[in-house]
Amino acid sequence: MAGGKLIAENRRARFDYFLEETFEAGLILTGSEIKSLRLGKANIAESYAAADGRELALVNAYIPEYGPANRFNHEPRRPRRLLLHRKQIDKLLGAVRRDGRTLVPTRLYFNDKGLAKLELALAKGKSAPDKRATVAERDWKREQGRLMRDRG
Repeated sequence: MAGGKLIAENRRARFDYFLEETFEAGLILTGSEIKSLRLGKANIAESYAAADGRELALVNAYIPEYGPANRFNHEPRRPRRLLLHRKQIDKLLGAVRRDGRTLVPTRLYFNDKGLAKLELALAKGKSAPDKRATVAERDWKREQGRLMRDRG
């Protein structure tokens, strides 16, 4: 993401998963969804990408209804199709089916051209000991920063 406007971020993803590789995907959205995103309202914390035949879809992402759209509004949690190159889709679907990886959305943002983009990460789930190690490492880094600041 270079110079874009951040709409939503999934900060929990880094704690729950080992993020291996990221991809930028476009989204097929309706007009009321874009207007709602321009207001900065969205949540991708509980969402994931799933296979829909030979395509990918963003499932359980919350984009609230846009008030002025009235009866032409959208369903807030509907599945939204993701736009990627065929080779990327095949690679991701292969990793999910063969290796048991998960497709986790990490960021939703507008790029420089004003188009809504989703940063999607190919991830492997962390076990409880891995999560504890992550917390311990984060605490140690914080303590290191304090020690360095106090010293010099």
